Amino acid sequence: MNRVEIYQGWCKKCGICIAFCPHKVLEADDSDYPIVKNPEKCTGCLLCEMRCPDFAIVVYKDEETRQETGSPAGK
Repeated sequence: MNRVEIYQGWCKKCGICIAFCPHKVLEADDSDYPIVKNPEKCTGCLLCEMRCPDFAIVVYKDEETRQETGSPAGK
């Protein structure tokens, strides 16, 4: 399964990552910080990571997803 990490110290709670996630993996908590609500739905598309203006989100792809997309190890 792909893993999404959100660094709250860098996050400004803009909601861009939530808006761009096509599979509704992310959602805002009570403080408006993004949280990973449905990790099993993450396809590793990286839209959340690429759109984050604060570099506060990182997607780690599992081995199967990396092979399908041709991504280097670890990303």
